[in-house]
Amino acid sequence: MVGVFPIANQEETLMIPAGTYTIEREHSELGFQVRHAGIAKVRGKFTEYDGTIVVADDVAQSSAEVTMQTASVFTGSEARDNHLRSADFFDAEANPTITFRSTEVRLDGGEDLALAGDLTINGVTRPVELEVEYNGAATDPFGNQRIGFEAKTRVNRKDFGLTWNAALETGGVLVSDQVTILLDVSAVKQA
Repeated sequence: MVGVFPIANQEETLMIPAGTYTIEREHSELGFQVRHAGIAKVRGKFTEYDGTIVVADDVAQSSAEVTMQTASVFTGSEARDNHLRSADFFDAEANPTITFRSTEVRLDGGEDLALAGDLTINGVTRPVELEVEYNGAATDPFGNQRIGFEAKTRVNRKDFGLTWNAALETGGVLVSDQVTILLDVSAVKQA
């Protein structure tokens, strides 16, 4: 079966193979970027996570759910990663996971989708909307059916209680309030 999403005012349809898919860690990245000291972007990712994408025959009825382990945050700096795990940011001991659960999928022009849902960070849940680009479907040499997506959104970290910062002598702050969430997902259809 193929999930179909009619494209408004066109005779085309967005066709995504229906089924339940597991996000594969080896070929996916769930990450973020934030401006540091007002002059550079620091990028990070979570290395431990689980996620499921359900593509329904009517793509608008599809869903996605992801759980990331906050202790798995990786930015390439052990000191920064430990600070992010601390109570100043994710408080990984008290809040071991970040979750996203979709509430709506809709066509957002062309072959792009909008994925709305509830994001929970630091024990605080807020609605977010991700811009999603469907990258296609393929069967790999091992017979696994795969689908791929890229998604992004911006959130204000203070909305999730992540308020730690440090003032700069030149003005401004060390860590921007705005965080871009970037997802590059390859998911394998479950048997």
